[in-house]
Amino acid sequence: MSPPTSKFALAKALLDLNPAAGSVIPLEEIAVPFALHVAAHLKDADKQGTSARSQFLDACRQFNAGQLTQTKLVERAIRLGFNNVLDAFHVVGAIETPVRFFLDERRAQAGIRMTEEFARLTSGTQVLNLPAEVEARWRLVETARELGVARGLVSVAYDPSSEALFAIDHTRRRQSVTSSRSALNGYQKGRCFYCVTEIHVESNATRPDVDHFFPHALKQTGFGPLVDGVWNLVLACRECNRGVKGKAARVPTLRLLERLWRRNEYLISSHHPLSLTLRQQTGSTEQHRRAFLNDWHSRARAQLLHQWEPEHIGPDVF
Repeated sequence: MSPPTSKFALAKALLDLNPAAGSVIPLEEIAVPFALHVAAHLKDADKQGTSARSQFLDACRQFNAGQLTQTKLVERAIRLGFNNVLDAFHVVGAIETPVRFFLDERRAQAGIRMTEEFARLTSGTQVLNLPAEVEARWRLVETARELGVARGLVSVAYDPSSEALFAIDHTRRRQSVTSSRSALNGYQKGRCFYCVTEIHVESNATRPDVDHFFPHALKQTGFGPLVDGVWNLVLACRECNRGVKGKAARVPTLRLLERLWRRNEYLISSHHPLSLTLRQQTGSTEQHRRAFLNDWHSRARAQLLHQWEPEHIGPDVF
């Protein structure tokens, strides 16, 4: 199996194990959750690698068919599953990231050594959001491969009734992709887009709403289906979205519009699987996208008149 899907499996395995900073995790320990995550995804999306054949993926398929024991699957994972993923994990596009979550010590320790950066990533309550976020990105990449398009080129839309993201296959039928909450949460760092209070996509008590930055009511006044575009979706706490002092059918301020601009540009520039979708919906260049948002804000103000911005409860983290 080759990156990027193997990266998602490794990320989920490390989140499962949640090792301490400085600890060395043997490959044989990582191999168990790593292999099981790959096998589970193969049941829903058989195309996980870019190469025509993969001995490790074949072993996962045999495991799913009951033809291979978990012990044998783990042995294959140790021998074959980590050939590329450890070297590629910290590479985004063709650029190596300055932040490293582990150090490769396979030669000296037969494993990897976790860094302080990983400990910081998994500290606090927001670690509960990370597995769902990784899963959402994995599903977006799988969908691109299933539809026969390059990574990052899958065009994704939003279904308000199910609050899910979907793609259109070659027969023009909808194909469900992933939960919109999990896909959108990364930039917001587990915070409400508006007041920055803490939210958790997996918690009923603080589960956020999927909110239309420019109110959904505009869809009925000539703004059309683009109101449901991914570019216009954010995660909001219940108080901001539907509380007594919530946004309702009001237009967020220019300060919040700038935040939406930064969010969209972050997803476009960070090789996120939703990159092309955002470009298609808002423009091919930064200049076009800036003009697009400003035009929407002006027209929305003219239609709905009132602006809105809540008091910040949490720290300004994005």
